[in-house]
Amino acid sequence: MSEHIVPVKVYITIFLVLLAGTLLTVLAAFHDFTYHLGSRTFALNTPIALAIAVTKATFVVLYFMHVRYSTRLVWVIVTSALFWLVILFALTFADYWTRGWFSIGW
Repeated sequence: MSEHIVPVKVYITIFLVLLAGTLLTVLAAFHDFTYHLGSRTFALNTPIALAIAVTKATFVVLYFMHVRYSTRLVWVIVTSALFWLVILFALTFADYWTRGWFSIGW
């Protein structure tokens, strides 16, 4: 089985993208992202930080873990792992949101 040879330029580019993502995360931490909808105010700092983190994690998985150049079986395993993670989060949040002591406050 031959391995795919990735040029050094790709690694440097991904490294610079990850550095830019880290800088963006730091800059976003010092900014207050609020969304006003009528009398309600929504804090968007956590979703923005999570979006940046998921983007950076995607680059790491695709390029540094060589999933981008892998076989379909590896893609199936990665996809099934993400699907299982979504199931676990859904079950956890379903339990958490149905407890009597928790209130969203809307």
